[in-house]
Amino acid sequence: MATEGIEAVFLETHNWGKAAKFFQALGYELEFSTDHNSGQLRNGDGPYVFLAEVPETQVPRTQIVLKVPDADTFRADAAVEVVTPFEDTHYGTREMTVRDPDGRLWSLQAPAKS
Repeated sequence: MATEGIEAVFLETHNWGKAAKFFQALGYELEFSTDHNSGQLRNGDGPYVFLAEVPETQVPRTQIVLKVPDADTFRADAAVEVVTPFEDTHYGTREMTVRDPDGRLWSLQAPAKS
């Protein structure tokens, strides 16, 4: 089974409020926010953007998340280095991390088990 394209872009920021306003000014709508300076925005039916505030001492990261329909049936090809297998997250999905040939880490996200 293959991935189904880009699910989301995960962005860390030093200022949740300013970052959210920036994306809203570009046409994204806030789907939800949390009580710990993070939230999800979407523009149409494309991938969502998830913003999470990090301390000023931390360099903000960007992560592209690829969609997997079913973690239980997904099998990584031998050309794909699995860093961490699918694990349940606290936010209701299952995630796997893989590394590409240039050393970049990619997240694969599947729905939580029913």
